[in-house]
Amino acid sequence: MIRNQKGFTLIEIIAVLVILGILAAVAVPRYIDLQNEARINAAQGAIAEVKSRANQYYAIKLLRNGAVPTAAAVIASVTATPDLGDDFVVGFAASGSGATISVTEVKGVPMTPAVEGSWIYPTNP
Repeated sequence: MIRNQKGFTLIEIIAVLVILGILAAVAVPRYIDLQNEARINAAQGAIAEVKSRANQYYAIKLLRNGAVPTAAAVIASVTATPDLGDDFVVGFAASGSGATISVTEVKGVPMTPAVEGSWIYPTNP
C-alpha cells in the first residue's frame, strides 16, 4: 500500500521557525537603530534651517541698511523657540560669540541627549 501524504513534518516547521526567529533577532534592532539615526539626521536638518534663518537675517540687514546687525538682533529675529512646524521642538539661545541651537524632540520622540549645533556670529562682513 502506497501512501501519498502531503504536508510538512514537525522538524521542517521547527526549522522554519528557528530561521524566522534568527532573522527577527537581527532585523528588529537594526530597524530601531535606523529610526534613531533618521531622527538624528532630521534634527541636524532642523539645526541647519535655524542657522540659515540667522544667516539670512544677518545678510538682509547688512545689504539693505549697510550696517552690521548685532548678534542680539539676529538671535531676537530667529526667536528663542523657532517655529519649524509640529515635528520639532527647537531652542535657540545666545552663547559666546553666537548662539546654541538644540533640538529636544523630533516627531513627538524626545532626543536624549538633545542634538545640538551652533551659529557663529560673522566677524568680517
